[in-house]
Parts: sequence; C-alpha cells; structure tokens
Amino acid sequence: MIRTLQPGQRCEVWIASVTGESQLVYTTDDVLLEAPNWTLDGSSLVLNGDGKLWTLDVSEGEPTEVPLSGIPDLNNDHVLAPDGTGIFLSANDGHIYRALLDGGPAQRITGDDGGFHFLHGVSPDGSQLAYVGIEAGDFTQPGRLMTIASDGGATAAVDVGAGHCDGPEYSPDGKWLYLNTESFTSTPGHAQLARIQVDGGGFERLLESDTVDWFPHLSPDGQLATCIRFPSGTVGHPADLPVGVVLVSTDDWTTPLHTWPLFGGQGTLNVNSWSPDSTRFAYVAYPLSDSETTKD
Repeated sequence: MIRTLQPGQRCEVWIASVTGESQLVYTTDDVLLEAPNWTLDGSSLVLNGDGKLWTLDVSEGEPTEVPLSGIPDLNNDHVLAPDGTGIFLSANDGHIYRALLDGGPAQRITGDDGGFHFLHGVSPDGSQLAYVGIEAGDFTQPGRLMTIASDGGATAAVDVGAGHCDGPEYSPDGKWLYLNTESFTSTPGHAQLARIQVDGGGFERLLESDTVDWFPHLSPDGQLATCIRFPSGTVGHPADLPVGVVLVSTDDWTTPLHTWPLFGGQGTLNVNSWSPDSTRFAYVAYPLSDSETTKD
C-alpha cells in the first residue's frame, strides 16, 4: 500500500501564493512524498512518504524523517493538532494514531470496530476528529462521515446521504464540516463539494460543476479555500492524471481566483496545507518525463 514513483517520474513539492505565484521548493526522484501539512510556526511542511513521516523546511534543505515508533506504515491522511506540537495520523492498518511532531511513540485512537478509519479533520479545540469510515475495509463500499473524540471512545455517524464521501474537515470556527460527496448525483464518482453543520443539520452543496471536485480545505482565516478538480468522469481520486488545484473565495465557490494545472491527483492535496497566516498553501505534483507542471 506504499506508493512509489514510476520510472521517469519525479515528485515536486510546490508552494503557491494567494496572489497566484508558485514556487518549487523541493524535487526528488527517490521518494514519493504526499499530502503536505504546514507547521504552526510557518517554518516547515509535514509530508508522508515511503510509509514514514517527514518534515521539510520551506526555505531550504532535505526532508528529515520524524522518528516515530509503535505505528504501522502511514498513508496520506494526517492532520496537525491545533497546539502545533502533535499530529494525528492514519496508518495502513486502518487505524488513527496520535504522535508528537518531535517523534517518539504513537498512541492508537480508534478501536477494532470492523472498519477502516481515514482521518481528515480535527476540531479547532482539538477535542474531536472527523474521518471517513469504510466498513470492514471493503473499498467497494462508500465511505461514511464519522467523528470520534481525539482521545478515543465511541464513534458517531453524520448523515450526508448515499454515495461516497471523503475529506471531512472542520471550519476554523468549528461549526461546519466541509467535504466532498456523491450525494447530489446518480453518476458514479461525480464528487461535489458540500458542507454540513457538526450536529448534522444544514447540509448544503457549495457549487455545481461538471468536474469531479475533492478535498475542500479552508484557510485559517476562513476567507479562502483550495480543492482539487479531476476530469469529468473520474471515479475516486486516482493518481497520475491531469488535475487542477483551485483557489476560491469562501464567499463564491463557483469562481476560481487561480488554478494550477498539474499532473498528479492522489497525494497532491489530500489534507489541509495552508500556511498559518493564510497567504500560501502547498501541494505536490508528480510529473512524468513527458509531462509538465505549469500554472494557469
């Protein structure tokens, strides 16, 4: 379940500005890095790769492995704790863990309830986690929106209708969960962006598009958001195809402020990658030798 680069493929870590610029900060043809988070002090990105956790100084340097123990290989669903010292992690055994960014032993949060747990959100006060649950790890079944206390315990389902959902993330004020869902269509895979109040009320679609839209991520100030757009007809969020990273105002999800086309998909923008000051965000591209990474 650990992703690797194809022959002739490279991994590129980019930082984009809300004003439209983008900067390549790291590239490698050795390790497939995924899903950047931004540390609370604004100095580094946190990524997974080769089943491990890494930090990358945004100004210079090579990735440094975070020395974790007591946890299986990681996947690309990880979210920083609001206190800036901890991180919540999804591992390939289907469970959610908590660890310190400095490293050390990880503690498992989820129990053996027969499902797989894919973390995406932590509440602003750090008390709750939002994740996608897949029954018995059967990936032919749709993912369900679930919550759990950040120190473990009973889980709760939040009803967003039929069809797969993914990427549930708390708004900065803690009142909403933002996600992508197939609840608005009978077309397989046609994910659209939505939000629902944390108590299960007020479920609403944020826009209607022909593209397949995944992983809405709000800036810390709540004024902007990013998402990733897959071509129409895409099922799931696969790797290695032309996609677009899109920046919008949360007052108008229908009109992109900027779009960054690239070759990627899975791993590009799975988790919130905003800088603490809401001026920049990170993403990952995976160009092949005959593809290009450009900005629209």
